[in-house]
Amino acid sequence: MINIRKHTIFPEEFPESWASDWGEDEFGLWMAFTYKGVRQAFRWCEPGTFLMGSPEDEPERDDDEPQHEVTLTKGFWIAGTTVTQALWQVVMGENPSRFQGEERPVETVSWEDAQAFISKMNGLKAELKLCLPTEAQWEYACRAGTTTPFSRGDQIDSSLVNFDGNYPYNNGQHSEYREQTVDVKALPCNDWGLYQMHGNVWEWCQDWYGDSSPKPVTDPQGPDTGDSRVLRGGSWIINGRNCRSAFRSPDDPSLRNVDFGFRLARGH
Repeated sequence: MINIRKHTIFPEEFPESWASDWGEDEFGLWMAFTYKGVRQAFRWCEPGTFLMGSPEDEPERDDDEPQHEVTLTKGFWIAGTTVTQALWQVVMGENPSRFQGEERPVETVSWEDAQAFISKMNGLKAELKLCLPTEAQWEYACRAGTTTPFSRGDQIDSSLVNFDGNYPYNNGQHSEYREQTVDVKALPCNDWGLYQMHGNVWEWCQDWYGDSSPKPVTDPQGPDTGDSRVLRGGSWIINGRNCRSAFRSPDDPSLRNVDFGFRLARGH
C-alpha cells in the first residue's frame, strides 16, 4: 500500500506575489489570480507517490495503461477548473467555443492554442509561470489519492460526470446525456478540490504521447519527441470507459475539437 499524504508539506512561499487571494479549506491550500476581473484558483498538490495507470483486472482498460509507481518529488499548483471562456476571452480577445457561456470551459482549442494562451498570459504576468500539467501530474491530481477507475470509486453517472450516459462504464446504469458542456463547477469536485477532471472536456497535457513504462519512475516528463500530445479525462460526448483516471488519448497538437479544453498548472 502506497502511503499518500496531502496538504501537510507547504510550498516554499505561501502566498506568492501573484496571488489576489488565498487560503486553506477542507481540501487544502489554494491561491488565485485575478486578471481583468476574471479569477482563476489553483490547488496545491504536495509531493507524493502514487500508482499511475490501471491494474490488469480493471474492466475495459487499454494496453497503454500499465500500472506503475510514480514519485513526484516536487509539489505543484494545478487549476481547480479548466480554463473558462471568460478567462480565455479577456486574454485572447475572442471565443472559439461552440457552447457559449462565461463559466463553461473554453473548447475547440488545440494543444498549440493552449500554448499560445499560456505564452500570452505569462507575458502579461511572468510570475505566474503557467504551463500545462504533465501527464503524471494530471493523473495524480485526478485520482486524489484513489486507485479505483474514477476518483469517486468504481462507477460514475451523470450526476457526477458530464459524459454520454447512454454508454455507461462496465454495465453501469444509463444516465443523462446532456449533449453539451456545463459550467466548470456545475458538478462535484474530487477530494482535493478539483472540478470535473472526469468528463465535460478533454484536457491537454504537456507530454508527447508514448509508451508508459511498467517500472517505477520519478518525475516523468514523457518522451522527448512524438507525433501526438496527450489528452486526459474524457468529455461530454464520450462514453464512460474513456473518462477513467487511467485512460490516455493521443491526438495531433494542431487539432481542434468541440470537446477539447485544458487546465493550467504552474511550473518551477
